[in-house]
Amino acid sequence: MADIGDLDLDTLDFGTVEPKEFARIVKELPVRRIAELMSGPQRKRVLDEVFNRMETLFKPDVAGKRDALIRWRITNGDDARDVYETHIADGACTVSRQDSGRDPQLTLTMAAPEFLKLVSGNASGPALFFTRKLKIQGDIRLAGGLTYFFDIPKA
Repeated sequence: MADIGDLDLDTLDFGTVEPKEFARIVKELPVRRIAELMSGPQRKRVLDEVFNRMETLFKPDVAGKRDALIRWRITNGDDARDVYETHIADGACTVSRQDSGRDPQLTLTMAAPEFLKLVSGNASGPALFFTRKLKIQGDIRLAGGLTYFFDIPKA
């Protein structure tokens, strides 16, 4: 494992980074550096990789027969810059890189650093919510259990 200080995040191919290593990188990077990374050209690549992995890290046995559309709004300041949707149904999780126009059961809005911390297991949803770094619209019970639907590696 490379030392975080030795990594060139602007050229790192996040598609080659294993989930556990990604969690370690997010854990060790200062929030300011994560914010810089997610304000630059790597933003879309990082977000696309995270959402692509949601499909493979999904635990259908935990989600059961749930059918839910979750809209993720990843902000850059107050601007809802990126919108993704995950649809959990029929034992699978599918991802869309845009707003489908359908009514989601849950909308989660947060800045990119908090999103990366959440999906890498370095922050809890309730902690982000109670510190107002995560906004929730819709099914609060679904929001509370959402991280259990995925095999999130810990750093």
